[in-house]
Amino acid sequence: MSASLDKKSTMASFNRAAGSYDAHDFLQREVGSRVLQQLEMLVVDPQRIADLGAGTGRFSRLLGRKFKKSKIYLIDFAIKMLSKARHNKRIKLFSRERYICGDIEALPIADGQIDLAFTSLALQWSQQLELSIAEIRRILSPGGLFLFATLGPDTLHELRSSFDSISSTSHVNEFLDMHEVGDILSAQGFSDPVLTTERIIVEYEDVMKLMRDLKGIGASNVSGGGQKTLMGKERLAGMIKAYDAFRCDSKIPATYEVIIGHAWALDRTQQNGNAEHTFPLSRLKKR
Repeated sequence: MSASLDKKSTMASFNRAAGSYDAHDFLQREVGSRVLQQLEMLVVDPQRIADLGAGTGRFSRLLGRKFKKSKIYLIDFAIKMLSKARHNKRIKLFSRERYICGDIEALPIADGQIDLAFTSLALQWSQQLELSIAEIRRILSPGGLFLFATLGPDTLHELRSSFDSISSTSHVNEFLDMHEVGDILSAQGFSDPVLTTERIIVEYEDVMKLMRDLKGIGASNVSGGGQKTLMGKERLAGMIKAYDAFRCDSKIPATYEVIIGHAWALDRTQQNGNAEHTFPLSRLKKR
């Protein structure tokens, strides 16, 4: 994510979208499900799970059903998203869930307290991905598992190109590629990172429906040094016309490049460039 991203604006966008999020999060549901599919190949029995960028709590609930004895920490920097997650869960006395309003770049959790960290489509909002990854490594116990999905650089390339045709101001955020993400994981003390990229193409009847979905999940444009740019009707019409060049069979595509992966937290004593790291086969499920 570009350093020009305004965190306060991002937080405000997600707070505004708390009530509409679940009606527009079809992509988030699909991607999060693919992230969780990795657990079918891995052996883990976490006592404490952190859902980072938990939003309205959909995947915290799924993790809770899978790991019925685990304590789950839902962490999000948008307080209204957490309020919605609480409402969706209908908390009972002695609940296993803990709701924490916090920033992924400064997680309010002590070192080594988490056995499984899960985050899906939240890392791309970080101003400093290296710091966020370092924080996730810090809270993980030795041998802890990190499951994640984030967006790659080809995401919404049609929208970016269409905006570029009418404006020199950035309207679509920029994202790191799979190799850069993998390098950051290794540099921050993770071992055996496994990453894949997948393309998901969502078809729309028109650009405005795409824009409404983005607004509905809180993903409004907040780049460009935090300056909000008002777009006149003429420029908006120009962007829509440019996007129409991508139209095929009466639909316009919106491409998402999704990076999905997992990695393991090294024991601090193993974080030595000359150390030999091994991957125990016991981590893999037998089929």
